[in-house]
Amino acid sequence: MPVDGDNSISQVADQSPRKTARMAGFLYLMFIITFILASYLRSRIIVFGDVATTANNIISSQGVLRLGFMSELFSALFFVLAAWALYVLLKPVNRNLALLLVLLNLGGVAIECINALNLFSALQFLSGASYLSVFQTGQLQALAMSFLNSYTNGFMITQLFFSTWLFPLGYLVYKSRFLPRPLGILLILDFFGILSWFLQFFLLPDYGILSYPGLAISFVAEFSISLWLLIKGVKEPETLVGKVGS
Repeated sequence: MPVDGDNSISQVADQSPRKTARMAGFLYLMFIITFILASYLRSRIIVFGDVATTANNIISSQGVLRLGFMSELFSALFFVLAAWALYVLLKPVNRNLALLLVLLNLGGVAIECINALNLFSALQFLSGASYLSVFQTGQLQALAMSFLNSYTNGFMITQLFFSTWLFPLGYLVYKSRFLPRPLGILLILDFFGILSWFLQFFLLPDYGILSYPGLAISFVAEFSISLWLLIKGVKEPETLVGKVGS
């Protein structure tokens, strides 16, 4: 006998593709907004290469760092929910590829959430707790900066997953008959752009300028897909499943 929770899940799964698309667009846009907020708040605190200034910023503005931490966690949550909505929308095109994009997204989000703990570790070392009195001030600042550097490296590791998930997503958008093909092409270009950023960071760390074109494409692609889904939705032919992917 079905319970209320089962009925709710069935209602979500059976809702029209247009409603699913708009849900996906809303969640994707919320992910982008909270991600930008988290990045902005971190930039107000962390000054790489200047340990003393960063330490003073953390001590004087702990609330900003905590808010940035929470914003990142919420962005991760919105990202997973957006991937789920996209799976529901795109599984009629190819269920296996739709599942793959969700799994890649989940892999990146799991690493991101664990990695975010490095921010809290940096905060703890500069919290002034009594048990830290065995360390000198310079040692505490160096430890905090070490965790912040680890956070940056972990963040870049997530980009391997967050780039790769864009390839099946772009392909499915391109093959569908209910979303514009240029959006699919943009997302595939986004895959190459973020992947190039990942490779540049670890292989050519002194040439950050090489990542700029890819990041510009990423900005355009991800805002485009979120706004299109939210505002335009999708076409709803009478028999969607029979027409997609052909």
